[in-house]
Amino acid sequence: MIGLLLAVVLFNCLAFLINKRLTKNQLVHIWMFTVALQVLVDGYLCKKYHAYWYFSGHAEWKALFALTVLIPPVNIIFLNSYPFGKSLVKKALTIFCWNLAITAYELITLLPEPWGYFRYGWWKTYYSFLVNPFLLWIVAAYYRWIRKIERE
Repeated sequence: MIGLLLAVVLFNCLAFLINKRLTKNQLVHIWMFTVALQVLVDGYLCKKYHAYWYFSGHAEWKALFALTVLIPPVNIIFLNSYPFGKSLVKKALTIFCWNLAITAYELITLLPEPWGYFRYGWWKTYYSFLVNPFLLWIVAAYYRWIRKIERE
């Protein structure tokens, strides 16, 4: 639990200190989209298929931190660093670097409690390494869509 709380404080502070790109409306959109997508995906992978889980794998109040206030600020930080309007190579390199960082953080979350809070069932780290780029691309695409809607 200590590791989760430290990460929540750190990521949220960083997200709101470095945010120069997203408006309040976009922040709310990204935050809610992230929570909705995470709850949907985790609902299947955690509860139905037992691929991974937080803490004990049962429905616990402390797991709500991981579902609601951990990943949204990471997506805000990612969007502030994403090279919109740059070459495909720069975009791919940014996603690759973020994928390395996210996967490394995931390995840290596997530490025993009180530092770690994430557990694998049949899930493997390399599955995350393969899936994360698509998730990052989805976040960037959703942000572009929100900006397009705001311009209309």
